[in-house]
Amino acid sequence: MFNRVDTRELMQRLQVARTLLDTGMIQPVRPDKALRSLGVLRRWGPTSPSAYAGAAIRFPERTAIVDERGTLTFAEVDRRTSALANELRRAGISEQDDVAIMCRNHRGFVEATVACGKLGAGVLYLNTAFAGPQIADVLEREDPVALVYDEEFTELVREGAAGRMGFVAWSDQNGRGDAEGSPDPRIEELISQGDDAELSPPDDRGRVVILTSGTTGMPKGAPRKPPESMAPAAALFSKIPLKAFETTVIAAPMFHSWGLAHFNLALPLGSTLVLHRRFDPEQTLRAVAQHRASTLVVVPVMLQRIMDLGEETIARYDVRGLRVIALSGSALPGDLATRVMDAFGEVVYNLYGSTEVAWATIATPEDLRAAPGTAGKPPLGTIVKLLDDEGREVRPGETGRIFVANEMTFEGYTDGASKEIVEGLMSTGDVGRFDEQGRLFVDGRDDEMIVSGGENVFPREVEDLLADHPDIEEAAVVGVADEDFGQRLRAFVVVRPGAELSEQAVQAYTKENLARFKVPREVVFLEGLPRNETGKVLKRELRDGAS
Repeated sequence: MFNRVDTRELMQRLQVARTLLDTGMIQPVRPDKALRSLGVLRRWGPTSPSAYAGAAIRFPERTAIVDERGTLTFAEVDRRTSALANELRRAGISEQDDVAIMCRNHRGFVEATVACGKLGAGVLYLNTAFAGPQIADVLEREDPVALVYDEEFTELVREGAAGRMGFVAWSDQNGRGDAEGSPDPRIEELISQGDDAELSPPDDRGRVVILTSGTTGMPKGAPRKPPESMAPAAALFSKIPLKAFETTVIAAPMFHSWGLAHFNLALPLGSTLVLHRRFDPEQTLRAVAQHRASTLVVVPVMLQRIMDLGEETIARYDVRGLRVIALSGSALPGDLATRVMDAFGEVVYNLYGSTEVAWATIATPEDLRAAPGTAGKPPLGTIVKLLDDEGREVRPGETGRIFVANEMTFEGYTDGASKEIVEGLMSTGDVGRFDEQGRLFVDGRDDEMIVSGGENVFPREVEDLLADHPDIEEAAVVGVADEDFGQRLRAFVVVRPGAELSEQAVQAYTKENLARFKVPREVVFLEGLPRNETGKVLKRELRDGAS
């Protein structure tokens, strides 16, 4: 007889199976192909090498990647990555070595990732917006044996790459930053000369290290092992209705956990990936229309730039096939979500999480319509609790620190540190509250709380209000030292083109809608907020400039 724990586990497995079936990824196939692809899955597990090898058996001629160089089929990606893996092995890279990848979104990023997976080598993803000293510091700390990079970054990586093997993933003689070129071999050459014989699965699957955003200091390495099952994918599919054999435009950078997540989700679905090295809002709409994409993966600032194109430009592109606009990476203003759905339909899905916990909650279009600004509810197999400073769970409506448990929380930073863990749940570093319907609202970072005159203020509430102002494009709020109040609020505001706004008008608007102690004492007008590659506002830069 099943006990209560066994029953709960069985029910969750059934939910996972039902969710995966609903995606349509399991299709009728010739028995011999089914047996061969199942053999690949059994040997390699749910990994990128397994996905491409299995797809090469079941639908070899289906397009896997579209980028500025053209198209690649699943069979071509499988052969090319085997050839690349064999050449990297011949160069001296072996199982459990780490390889750093500093690439934009293109086939080279995918092929380097899959080739490392075939070798059992770990992958360290570098932010393409990093400066040379940051790259050097990260490479010295993480110490990979090799670096795969785009030729435009040759000068940026020179110091950090010294003494390591180097390989060029993308070379464009007409591109920016590569006037002098690179002496390192190009992976295209390695692929053309390599043996594309199938490799044997490694004894240990390599880890993946994603760097934290570095908005408050030096980026940290956050490693995690590949998933042991399809349950993590099912968790996201349970809220975001991705379907098999469709087309996904990934505009979010793939070195970031959000872009990388959708690369990994696309693999079991047999999705076609459309990639561009640089984001352009109109080009992105054109790609969605041209390839009849059903999914667009972006960060909120990208979506804002698409909306800034205006109704006339947006209307030029037939994007009626778009079923999902998947968002994550930074806070999503409630008014932006509403405006996007008014323009594109009920297609916005916003994930709240972090590099460390992967995901916590997902807001569906229904959530965002009912409660603009919400982060949504936990997906399948995920637990989210809000705890006070003593570790006790708070009631709906009360603010608490956000803790999460799922199958993809990270293993601890590469320097040995970790996030706080309470009874198996990991801190996101944020604070928030649940409403009566169980929807989460994130108030901001727990270390961003501003104490002004003895009152606690979280910047997110003030920022969301300012973003709702018809003349304000975006806003950020920080606390600066004040002799009388301890801290005072300083708002940084970007005014919409053609609009005029004064400091007094901003303060009056805030005072009309929030408590007096939440009114910024100062308002600074900027042409744009400093952001990292994934759209997060660099408050450290604002704060440093405010002192």
